[in-house]
Amino acid sequence: MTSPPTTSWPSLRVSDWTPTRETLHMWTQIVGKIRMAHAPLVNHWWQVTLYVSPRGLTTSAIPHRAGAFEIEFDFLGHQLEIRDSDSGTRSLPLRPMPVAEFYARVLDMLDRLGIEAPIRPHPNEVEPAIPFAEDHEHTAYDGEAAALFWRQLLQANRVIGEFRSHFVGKASPVHFFWGAMDLACTRFSGRPAPPHPGGVPNCGDWVMVEGYSRELSSCGFWPGGGDEGAFYSYAYPEPDGFADQPIGPEGAYFSTEFQQFLLPYEVARAAPDPDRAVAEFLHTTYEAAANRGRWDRSALEDDPFRWRRPEPAID
Repeated sequence: MTSPPTTSWPSLRVSDWTPTRETLHMWTQIVGKIRMAHAPLVNHWWQVTLYVSPRGLTTSAIPHRAGAFEIEFDFLGHQLEIRDSDSGTRSLPLRPMPVAEFYARVLDMLDRLGIEAPIRPHPNEVEPAIPFAEDHEHTAYDGEAAALFWRQLLQANRVIGEFRSHFVGKASPVHFFWGAMDLACTRFSGRPAPPHPGGVPNCGDWVMVEGYSRELSSCGFWPGGGDEGAFYSYAYPEPDGFADQPIGPEGAYFSTEFQQFLLPYEVARAAPDPDRAVAEFLHTTYEAAANRGRWDRSALEDDPFRWRRPEPAID
């Protein structure tokens, strides 16, 4: 099923960890909604996301009264850690358990720390949307699979982060959206976009309108679209001729099902240089969006090594 955990680009077949993936999806939604309840709105819902950490996924610091707290999934120690600037730390072992139990125990830990959690207790972007307190269907947790998924995210986060450094216009962080369970980074042309039509399951159309209020080119990684997941890239609004643009590397293609370019993770992993393969995909698909959309690329891009200077000579 899996490659050794020491492999830089690990193998993890989507079909081999589907029950764990679906449970973890619900767990991340609960934690993400808690962040959303306390953090002020940032354009395109950037305040709701999670981030890849050295051990898993974290909310980063969430403001609370005059202090802050953080919730982190530790996929090496298999713990959920809640750390508060005033009241200390609480931990929950990650093991097979129903979403309903996870939800109740997280709320209890927050209550013991004096932290409110006024969230809408239903998942988004899935169908059916079982209320968290009633979800006894999703119970799986394979710790090895969770750790390998985090290692996939670790590699994707690193390469997408380097890609982000070439852009000096408005760009999102590299962050994890728990709605669709994907790691994403988005670049913006600076122009407004037409209102998004919505239509995402159990997610208000107004949510999509905010998320796609500006013309963009977005890329990322999610555990779908390939045997081991896929890197993706799309544009909104999609410019004429976008889908027909030449992109790389070999094995990348435009999916008419998903209306975006895909590079199966297993294709990148098996490449002689996976970093180079993913970087080629990110750059060529962005160029397809920017060129066909007539972005002002000279104003939006720059050399990330522009301030690098050679070391001074030592006599």
